[in-house]
Amino acid sequence: MISGAGIAGPTLAYWLNASGFEPTLLERAPVLRRGGYVVDFWGLGYDIAERMGLLPEINRNGYHVRELRIVGDAGRRLAGFGTKVFPELTDGRYVTLARSDLSHLLFDTIKGRTEVIFGDEIVRLDEEPDCVKAELKRAGERRFDLVIGADGLHSAVRALAFGRQSSFERRLGYTVAAFEVHDYRPRDEDIYLMYNQPGRMVGRFTLHDNRTLFLFVFASTNPSLPDSPDEQRILLREVYGRGGWECERIVAELDRAQELYFDSVSQIRMPNWSRGRIGLVGDAAFCVSLLAGQGSALAMISAYVLAGELAAREGRYQEAFARYEALLRTYIEAKQRGAERFAAAFAPGTRAGLLFRNLVIKAFAIPGLSKVAVGRDIADVLPLPNYSWPSLDQSTAA
Repeated sequence: MISGAGIAGPTLAYWLNASGFEPTLLERAPVLRRGGYVVDFWGLGYDIAERMGLLPEINRNGYHVRELRIVGDAGRRLAGFGTKVFPELTDGRYVTLARSDLSHLLFDTIKGRTEVIFGDEIVRLDEEPDCVKAELKRAGERRFDLVIGADGLHSAVRALAFGRQSSFERRLGYTVAAFEVHDYRPRDEDIYLMYNQPGRMVGRFTLHDNRTLFLFVFASTNPSLPDSPDEQRILLREVYGRGGWECERIVAELDRAQELYFDSVSQIRMPNWSRGRIGLVGDAAFCVSLLAGQGSALAMISAYVLAGELAAREGRYQEAFARYEALLRTYIEAKQRGAERFAAAFAPGTRAGLLFRNLVIKAFAIPGLSKVAVGRDIADVLPLPNYSWPSLDQSTAA
């Protein structure tokens, strides 16, 4: 059983199917989620998507951002840089797309081939010598050879099998929110706009189909965040309602938003990603934080490697889990360290910090400097393992 139908879950189900396993995908929500935020997609995640035949749809649904532009109170440009450096560093294999669009494309690859259960969740796990008994809230008890948590930062599988989230969560001192609306004006195609005040940022990005995405990042040391959407909207109005630029208009759009994403900016640091017959992938195992920009790609990489190792070890899960972690841990920990450095650049806490950040961004206009500055974090130094996928090989031969 795979718990979670976001990014890691469908990817894992696809490659397990390709190996001859029979996964069941479980999702607590009644349907796949829409809305949320956009992700930058490149590197090994892009390579895996290509192996799944998804690149044409990903590029059709995606965006090729031309500029990151930081604006002041009156909307005038304060700093920014052209983003062509990113496709240059990746040989053009770089795209920005809505995370929910990527999730739907991944899910489409397993429709009709995988048992999928929506609107249910695991409430108890009991491991026995030959199986894991998973008690579902609505469907009752099921037995599986393995249970994999692909259920994100707030993983229920991790809580049931490894302990409470506070034991593994490292908050980076920020809260993030996002929503989208139709018919907002102005529209700046393929430009990501950011407006800052000390300790807070709001971004605006134009989406397809006359939609606009708003992203909020603000400093927060409160260990408890509001749970209800109404309380979350109130907090956003308090933080942003008196800001300059378009802040007053943007928070007024909260009433039109059908979905609001709201969460802490956190990482998950665990000593082990598996225990017995229960394992974790993606954010459930090692969330690098939303602000890192590579969470979706890392989720796909971990799912691909875990499926490949299970196939290579012919189901000897102890060996597969150990090899999966040995291959990825150093790589993931480097991404987490980079994310910690990067997070503070979104919402510097002082006016002096904002000024310095803007000066650094202006310096990106110096020929060659932007490649040096971002090249280390763009590069994927992990060689992607090649595995044998019996079911895929048979279908290709046919």
